[in-house]
Amino acid sequence: MAMGLFTVLRDRNARVYLTGVIVSGFGDSAILLASGVWVKELTGSDSLAALVGFCVWAPALAGPFLGNVADRMRRRTLLIATSLVLAAVMTAPIAVRSPDDVWLLFAVLTMVGTGTVLMDAAETALIASAIPGDIRGDFNGLSRAAIESTSLLGPLIGAGLFTVLGGPTVALLNALSFLLGAAAFSLIRVREATPARRPRRNWTAETAEGVRYLWRHRTLRALVVAGGCAMVASSLSSTATYALLDTGLRQPAAFAGVLSSVQGLGSVIGGLATGALMRRVPARFLSVLGLTLFALGALARITGFLPVVVAGSLLIGLGLPWPLISALTTVQKETPDELLGRVAATANTLVFAPTGLAILAGTALVATLDYRVQLLAAGVLGLTTAVLLVVTGRPHAVPPAGPNTHHRPHEADAAKKG
Repeated sequence: MAMGLFTVLRDRNARVYLTGVIVSGFGDSAILLASGVWVKELTGSDSLAALVGFCVWAPALAGPFLGNVADRMRRRTLLIATSLVLAAVMTAPIAVRSPDDVWLLFAVLTMVGTGTVLMDAAETALIASAIPGDIRGDFNGLSRAAIESTSLLGPLIGAGLFTVLGGPTVALLNALSFLLGAAAFSLIRVREATPARRPRRNWTAETAEGVRYLWRHRTLRALVVAGGCAMVASSLSSTATYALLDTGLRQPAAFAGVLSSVQGLGSVIGGLATGALMRRVPARFLSVLGLTLFALGALARITGFLPVVVAGSLLIGLGLPWPLISALTTVQKETPDELLGRVAATANTLVFAPTGLAILAGTALVATLDYRVQLLAAGVLGLTTAVLLVVTGRPHAVPPAGPNTHHRPHEADAAKKG
């Protein structure tokens, strides 16, 4: 594992890109938590505070359409331009002073969500050009570990800055992170061909082309759907956390931070181990392994026994990145460059868009049912998805040759000789 990581870090493009991911990811995670607290303080409304997450998540639904942009432009140029635009946008929250100004914060976060969808598609396509194929699995795992690391520290620092200096300071911090991200992306060395001129067709037809390619590709479809199921199961598990603490563990709500940190640690370990595993096993097997570990972790939380619950959180964090990285790496490997932006954006939508709906469903379930039912549902969904991946991945049996067909290979050989 260490050798693979050192190989990645020796690659200049990988180092530069990871720097951009860490900086921009830190700013995003800081502003997301701070915005929820900000809206809560201004309005006193729990529902409006929860709407913050929805604003960032909702643009993912338009991912297949937005992915067209990543196939019409050079991907590095798109990353730089989007980062600069978002840096300018993040200065707008300075004007938020009262409950009447909250709409501006929602508009800004929606634009950030839209920019994130564009950047995710462009990044996936750019990595396929800028990072050598033999280290791409290690790179994607390291990138996931970096994202998880920023998710651990960003919210804590964002909340601290909000408490001491206020929301506008956190917004400016995020604006600075976008500027630094743009600078990092500008340093990536890659030769991108000018996007080929395509026949003039409407946006919907071009979007459908990317969707159709992904859905007709048996391997891509299976891994992307498995990634989406993993995220749905994760949402069901996470929305049961506070009920688990209150009813099962008899711990204060603040103990959620401990479980979240343990899960984050597992995700960092899982991300770092990805490259070594992908060199030894197929992407489908890695996805199955991750789903199984996640399911065992969710089921462990049903016990209500603190050490087992903590171990279950570690297993959830360890297993969850693998279905996601397996899908992403396979998209990069199996998709033609001219379709990669659209296919990547479609894959991201199928993987991440159901998360918001699953959170809403999980919130409703935990209010009406025992939290253990919800954790059981998450575990069963993970295991069922793993089993289906195994079953659908088996090679089809080849029917025996009929009496009139057994000689055709010889005829083909004769034709080649002739």
